[in-house]
Amino acid sequence: MTPSEFRGHADTTYSRTSGCGPNWVMSPTVASDRKQMAGEAWDRRSTWKPSVYYSLGNECFHIAGHEICIRESMDSYGALVWPGAVALSQFLENNCHQVNLLDKAVLEIGAGTGLLSIVASLLGAWVTATDLPEILPNLTFNLSRNSRRRCRYAPQVAALTWGQNLERDFPCTSYRYDYVLAADVVYHHDYMDELLATMCHFCRPGSGTTLLWANKMRFQSDLSFTERFQSCFKTTLLAEFDEEEVRVYKATPRE
Repeated sequence: MTPSEFRGHADTTYSRTSGCGPNWVMSPTVASDRKQMAGEAWDRRSTWKPSVYYSLGNECFHIAGHEICIRESMDSYGALVWPGAVALSQFLENNCHQVNLLDKAVLEIGAGTGLLSIVASLLGAWVTATDLPEILPNLTFNLSRNSRRRCRYAPQVAALTWGQNLERDFPCTSYRYDYVLAADVVYHHDYMDELLATMCHFCRPGSGTTLLWANKMRFQSDLSFTERFQSCFKTTLLAEFDEEEVRVYKATPRE
């Protein structure tokens, strides 16, 4: 996930954002929602297995016919596997007739630990996984670890900060993707406008690009973003995972 947000212990959440000095104070609603996210991250400790590679652990999944082992950390939200990534990975595995990724160009934004990009690679896609620069080392490690000698195409990694230098780094004339994937990129952060602008940049009229977005609906801000998302794209609700409160949307540009 992106941007990076850091936490010290179960009761305190720290957000690293530009332009926010040490005296910045969150509203009670924002503070409460971010505390909930921090608590959700903290609860994941019980699922981790000891790892010789990393400070806290691994989580393993069996998807697309392979065991996928993901290195995680509590250092940032981007170093954890979240429900949206698991849900969309399972959806892609079980609905190849509906979303066929074989030989397709796929971009993931906010790739985090890389689970979704790994699954797309295993399903035959040519994948570029993107996130903030500080997330890329762990993302690269997970992609390499789980794709080597397994995938039709080796997945690529690139830095992408939502809303920044999109036309310079990913010009429309040179970069076209069949699918853009996004999972749990919406939560309580300050970059909703930049996220939506990034989605619109890659899934623009005439591009032929389909956007697949999965998210756990935790907060009112998530529902507000969903309304904006639906106003920008032609959308279809593909699946709902009630137990995890995750929705999977398909979106195409409004011509």
